[in-house]
Amino acid sequence: MRILYAIQGTGNGHLSRAIDIIPCLQKHGQVDILVSGIQGDLTLPFPVKYKLSGLSFIFGKTGGVNLWKTFTRTNLRKLIKSIRNLPVENYDLIINDFEPVSAWACYFKNKACIALSHQSAVLSRGFPKPEHTDMLGKLILNNYAPSSFQYGFHFSASNESVFTPVIRYQVRKREISDAGHYTVYLPSYDDGRLISRLSEFKNVNWDVFSKHNAKPFKTKNVFIQPINNERFTASMASSSGVLCGAGFETPAEALFLGKKLLVIPMKNQYEQYLNAAALRAMGVPVVRSLKPKHYPVISEWLDNNERIPVNYPDITQEIIDMIVKKHQADTTFDSNEAMFI
Repeated sequence: MRILYAIQGTGNGHLSRAIDIIPCLQKHGQVDILVSGIQGDLTLPFPVKYKLSGLSFIFGKTGGVNLWKTFTRTNLRKLIKSIRNLPVENYDLIINDFEPVSAWACYFKNKACIALSHQSAVLSRGFPKPEHTDMLGKLILNNYAPSSFQYGFHFSASNESVFTPVIRYQVRKREISDAGHYTVYLPSYDDGRLISRLSEFKNVNWDVFSKHNAKPFKTKNVFIQPINNERFTASMASSSGVLCGAGFETPAEALFLGKKLLVIPMKNQYEQYLNAAALRAMGVPVVRSLKPKHYPVISEWLDNNERIPVNYPDITQEIIDMIVKKHQADTTFDSNEAMFI
C-alpha cells in the first residue's frame, strides 16, 4: 500500500505528533511524507518527499498572527500550481493533518482524503466555544483543508472519532521532577516584550524558548534560549509549570506531565480561542495577554499548586490500524461525508 501522509508545517505541534504517527503508518505500507508551511522549528527524523510552501500563518511579535505578512507572503500562483501538480492519484491512502495542498488536490481530483488532526475535533459538537465568535477565523478554519472523512485529537475524547492527544514517546519516557522554574513558549511575542512582562514577577525563574533569537542570554530572572526540541522537553519535565499559547500539543504535554498550566490564546487565531475555551472548562486558567491588568491571575497561578488530572493512554497504533482498515478501500472524495476543515 502506498500512503501519503501530509502534515501542516506551521508551528511545531503537527510535526511533533507526526514523529509518533509515521512509524505506525509504516507498518501498513510505503509512506511518503509531505510537509507544507514555513514557520516550523522541528526537523522530522524521516525523509520528506514533498516540501512545499503551502499556506502558512506568520507569527507576529505582539501576541498574535500577523495577518498582513500572512497575506503578503502567500504566493497564490505557486500554491495553485502545487495543488495541481501533486500526484495524489498515485496513492492508495491519504492521511492529512490540516495540510491544504494535498487536501485541495484530493478535492479537485476526486480522491478520498482522511483528516487526522486536532482541527477535525476542535469544531466538533460538545466542545466549549469561545464567548465571541471570530467569523473570519471560523471561515478560514472551516475551509483551509477539506476532507472526506474526519478523525481528531482533543484534550478529552468525546466519541469514536475524537481521541485523546498523541503524547510523544520523548515526553512519555521523561522522568518528571520540579526544579522550580517555569517553562515559557509564546512564539508570537518578541523577547523584549517577554522580558519586560515576566521580569515583573521577581521571585520566579522563567525558562523562555524563543523564535526570535538564535543565541541564549539571561536578563534579570528571564533566561531566553532558541527553540530546541530536546531542551524544551527537558525544561517542561523539570518545571513547576508551563506558560504557553493555547495551541494543542504543548498544553496537552504539560497536562500529561502533571504541570501547572496557564495559556494565552494567540490573537487572530480562532483555533486557539476554541482551545482556550476547552481548557478553561477543564479548570486551566486563561488570560488574553501579558498586559499588567492580567497580572493578578498570573500571580494567583504562580502561588497555587493546582494541577489538572488527565488520562492520555498510548493508543496511537490502535488509532492508525483502525483508520487504515476502515478506509483502505475508499478511493473517491465522498461529498456526502465531506467536511471543509
